[in-house]
Amino acid sequence: QVHLVESGGGLVQPGGSLRLSCAISGSIFRYNAVSWYRQAPGKQRELVGTVFPTGPTAYADGVKGRFTISTDIDMNTVYLAMNSLKPEDTAVYYCKAREDDSEYWGQGTQVTVSS
Repeated sequence: QVHLVESGGGLVQPGGSLRLSCAISGSIFRYNAVSWYRQAPGKQRELVGTVFPTGPTAYADGVKGRFTISTDIDMNTVYLAMNSLKPEDTAVYYCKAREDDSEYWGQGTQVTVSS
């Protein structure tokens, strides 16, 4: 059974930084891709970015240049480093692993950007 556990969320002031972690069961190379999503109150869940096991990453336009996804292969962990945070980045952040036709989600971690 696949488990994804996000951590690292919290309250941060505008302009601040946070790094989220997504610990994944099994080797990252098992999956086609690992993505970060977020869902703000009253809004649909949206894609933040994706990392592929071979290395490439892709980001939504609203976070390009501010957010960075990286991986620790040995720790089976995917990170989302968030800089220059804005109030509109407030959301529950989820990671998702895709393995062929199956998708696995974590429980989410809350990020609140407020002064």
